Amino acid sequence: MKNLILVAGATGNLGQRICRELIKLNVPVRGLIREGSNPEKVTALEQLGVDVFKVNLYNEQELVGACNGVSCVVSALAGLHDVIVGTQTKLLNAAVSAGVPRFIPSDFSTDFTTMPVGDNRNFDWRKEFEEKLNNAPIQATSIFNGAFADILRYNIPLYNTKEKSIAYYDNKAGWKIDFTTMDDTAAFTARAALDNTTPRYLRIASFQVSPDELISLSQKNKGSNFQLINKGSMESFSAYNKAQRAANPEGENQLYPKWQQAQYLYSMFLVHHLKLNNNRYEGINWSPVEHNI
Repeated sequence: MKNLILVAGATGNLGQRICRELIKLNVPVRGLIREGSNPEKVTALEQLGVDVFKVNLYNEQELVGACNGVSCVVSALAGLHDVIVGTQTKLLNAAVSAGVPRFIPSDFSTDFTTMPVGDNRNFDWRKEFEEKLNNAPIQATSIFNGAFADILRYNIPLYNTKEKSIAYYDNKAGWKIDFTTMDDTAAFTARAALDNTTPRYLRIASFQVSPDELISLSQKNKGSNFQLINKGSMESFSAYNKAQRAANPEGENQLYPKWQQAQYLYSMFLVHHLKLNNNRYEGINWSPVEHNI
């Protein structure tokens, strides 16, 4: 079967990058976008050489038609439960109906496979979709990239350049946290989409860095001393996040409410990659930590 990759969510930050990387590899790309997508982003895709398919995501026949002849569906969809579970399930069913052999879901995140339910709402949705994907007659591969490296520029508690502080929990000042840039994630995903021998899970990181290491790196790259702060136990952090979620139910209709952001930080200190698949493909120049802080 000739390679033809369908990228769902092609106008998004990650989706557009995946399309670009596939085009670099001289692979035909079909960009699946919803009606009403930003015209400028659509034009940008077309200028890259992407074959843009506008579809009604609730129309099963249109989705099946978009999947016809495709060798791998890559989902870069982002959203609430209705997207991560609902729309992705429709896309999965369409891929199966069209005979697509492979599916890469929108699991670009910390490895949630060993995380308990309830500690990260957005990951719980991915776990729910994972069950559907595992039961579907299609070869699936999830790519776990840890956290996107650009969050290190957002003054999150882990790395706050404004307050010159670096946070950790329990005794995890030496805990290695996985970070991958969007560009590196896209480059790896493009190659995985062309690889018919991928396992169920692939784990990558542009770099792995601990709070202790961020202290020395900050002094070297920022020219100032940062304070390392123990924020308490992981057990207390988890309980706090759940209490904040219960007290702020309006956040259930938001993609990144404050309590969800805190859940992401909790996840960074709960699980990390013990083994990386970075060397699976040639031609990726992984971005070092020094370029991201």
